[in-house]
Amino acid sequence: MAAVKEMSVKESLQALWKLQKIHSKIDDITILKGELPMEVSDLEDEIVGLETRMHKLEAELKEIETDISGRKTTIANAKTQIKKYETQQNAVKNSREFDALTKEIELNKLDIELCEKKMKEAGFLKDAKAKAIEDAKEVFENKKKDLKKKKEELERIIEETEKEEADFAKKADKAEKEIEERLMGAYYRIRSSYRNGLAVVAVSRNSCGGCYAVVPPQRQAEIKQAKKIIICEHCGRILVDEAA
Repeated sequence: MAAVKEMSVKESLQALWKLQKIHSKIDDITILKGELPMEVSDLEDEIVGLETRMHKLEAELKEIETDISGRKTTIANAKTQIKKYETQQNAVKNSREFDALTKEIELNKLDIELCEKKMKEAGFLKDAKAKAIEDAKEVFENKKKDLKKKKEELERIIEETEKEEADFAKKADKAEKEIEERLMGAYYRIRSSYRNGLAVVAVSRNSCGGCYAVVPPQRQAEIKQAKKIIICEHCGRILVDEAA
């Protein structure tokens, strides 16, 4: 940080109080946006995840359909073989050949039974995958609608506050340059400790404007004199006179 002109304690406190007010305005805009940026980001991640899930389910469904198709072909081929063997049985000359053909017929019938069993199982799995895809698509479409709505809301807020936020940011940057580095460091340390971002607060109705603890009269008199920086004994915030 560039060197700043020498300031009295009172001037430093006034500068900090001014900066705090500017930052509070920026914080108000952030609150107005709320958690929309995070919600938009989360929804975008969820949509990508759903797309990946749907692609995976569709690939698995295709594999099941291919498996069923292959088993249908196997069954058709087995039936053709059975007919061929049955025809050959009518022309055999001995029982050994007849028994061999009978065994081949039985093996093909077993293949058909196995394929039919596997096809039935695959059919249930196919229905389950199709239902899962349908459900995922429904969730996907709902998430897309939610995302569109939240994006529009966020864009509207950004559009409404963008210029104001930029103006406050410039004012904050200018105000920071008026304050010595040591005080700025303390200011930001305190500010980062509280969700509401209040590092500098005024004494109002005999109480700290941050934690509302009572400030003793003698302490209030010292704050009004602004000859030294006074810290709230309870919350550690910098205290200034309400009229500063």
